Amino acid sequence: MEVRIQGIHFDVSEKLVNFINKKAERLARRNVNMTLVEVNLRVVKPETAMNKEVVLKVIVPNHGEQVATKVADTFEEAVDLAIDAIDRQLEKDKDKR
Repeated sequence: MEVRIQGIHFDVSEKLVNFINKKAERLARRNVNMTLVEVNLRVVKPETAMNKEVVLKVIVPNHGEQVATKVADTFEEAVDLAIDAIDRQLEKDKDKR
């Protein structure tokens, strides 16, 4: 599984990269067919609350692409919310098949 992390208009800290990789690995354990996790991080409006946006895209062969966009006070919180949303999407998709 490949994990791509991109900070839009800022440099992503090593601590945040490690956090995202850890969460992606947990998600991959539940969905072994995942091939790509793409994470885009963006600060929406500086100096306001709820200004960290995460767009998480997961590609699973034969199941297509799952996308979740979440906004929170911190990137870690937004990543957690997006991972939970993707997990629910994958469970629903698995139930349909």
